[in-house]
Amino acid sequence: MNKYIGHPSQLGGIEEVTLAKGKGKGMNLLQIKNTKDIDLTLVCDRCMDMSRLSYKGVNLGWFSPAGYVAPGLYDDSKGKGFLQNFFAGFMTTCGLTAVGGSVEDDGESTPMHGLISNTPCDSYNYYETEEEIIVEATVTEASLFACHTQMKRTYKISKTENKIILADVITNIGNKTAPSQVLYHINLGYPLLSETAKVMIPEISSKPTLERFQPKYDMRKTMEKPQAGFSEECYLYDVKEENGKAKIGMYNPDAKVGFTMTFTKDSLPFLTEWKMMGEYEYVLGLEPGNAWPIGRKTMRENGELKFLEPGESIHTEIVLEFTDKDFDL
Repeated sequence: MNKYIGHPSQLGGIEEVTLAKGKGKGMNLLQIKNTKDIDLTLVCDRCMDMSRLSYKGVNLGWFSPAGYVAPGLYDDSKGKGFLQNFFAGFMTTCGLTAVGGSVEDDGESTPMHGLISNTPCDSYNYYETEEEIIVEATVTEASLFACHTQMKRTYKISKTENKIILADVITNIGNKTAPSQVLYHINLGYPLLSETAKVMIPEISSKPTLERFQPKYDMRKTMEKPQAGFSEECYLYDVKEENGKAKIGMYNPDAKVGFTMTFTKDSLPFLTEWKMMGEYEYVLGLEPGNAWPIGRKTMRENGELKFLEPGESIHTEIVLEFTDKDFDL
């Protein structure tokens, strides 16, 4: 016991709050401080995605113009449901059976980036040990005559290091083969993101998603100032690995903050960079996944679409570590 404090929450811990107003009214959030330098918010009603994340008081993520939006407002009747509900935050999960734009695939109309990010948790709990704050959640994506997929999500937020571990187990709980597509839409924003930010992606190879991005290919890791009329760019990477893990990072000398992201290369073989340098829409996406965001139909035609048999699971892990010191990868 620490004799200098009256209650453990003086230094950190986890608190549950509910939004009272706006489009996010009624959503439950978990606000977490790790007793060192991490402040984190998880959204219980949006599959336990990460909204706010800061290190030593410096913001790392990006909020879209939509802000917090409750999942009950999701409406894809005009094909814009994902974008209208996309608060972004530090991480939005895409999937679990479709990633990318809305397409017709195998007799099914797949909504943009799937449904999981607009799905509330079935259940969740949290507790603390001497060394960690642990959050566990279960989220199910299922409907009649469709695939039944379930994600069991675990966060481990260290109290002794500035580190977060996110581990997901995604299982086909139905009775038929299901497409398996998941992408972790990590959204980096100001002040971590600016024209002085250094993006580190040790790559084996890379390519633009569309031919029109080719003229800007050599600038893919160079960040720019916010620009009016900027058109989004997207690049695909095969990242180098060591002992089955891929590692990328970013550091901004002006903000004196950076982070690394290490992910399991076998279950998350692809990395997508989404570069959007627009005014008020200023964000860099670094997105590991088992799919490119090019639409499920194209992945199927390319022979790259993953599947889960009934009872089969995939295990993913992402480790985030934060620093105020410059580094290279």
